[in-house]
Amino acid sequence: MWITIVVIALLVLVPIAMIAGIYNKLVTLRNRFKNAFAQIDVQLKRRYDLIPNLVETAKGYMSHERETLEAVISARNQAQSAEHKAAADPGNGDAMRSLLGAEGALTGAMGRLFAVMESYPDLKANENMLRVQEELSSTENKVAFARQAYNDSVTGYNDAREQFPSNMVAGMFNFAAGELFQIEVAEEREAPKVSFN
Repeated sequence: MWITIVVIALLVLVPIAMIAGIYNKLVTLRNRFKNAFAQIDVQLKRRYDLIPNLVETAKGYMSHERETLEAVISARNQAQSAEHKAAADPGNGDAMRSLLGAEGALTGAMGRLFAVMESYPDLKANENMLRVQEELSSTENKVAFARQAYNDSVTGYNDAREQFPSNMVAGMFNFAAGELFQIEVAEEREAPKVSFN
């Protein structure tokens, strides 16, 4: 009789322990990719803070390019708004896609600004502009590294939630797929060119 009770207990406890282990692994991996997004978030906020400095420095030299400057600020504000939504829930695919689109638009606006700046030699030699350029370039590199770490974390999480038997646990507990932070349009894959040489 004791043997029957032990066998029944094992048949019940072993699957429960396996499900709990898989659940905990998925939670850990999901938290890792959310933390990885927090690292991107820090760098994006830094970039968003640098852009107004760049525009203010350029304003004095580019009085005829008001439309370009306003487009950069508008794109920056939209990207910052999308970033707030994505930061609130990095697991939300819609918020991540919105952020990716806004980041692509910001990259395009920044590229147009830098292209226009090329025709202003005094601006290119301005000490404040050079300092902002260096900080922006450094921040772009940090965003790229943080994005790589985030994408690696999301891929690990997605792999785990799609493999058997984890996929069954993921389905039971609504573990949604993580969204990669990648830019789809080829022109937007390039970081804004910040060379004033």
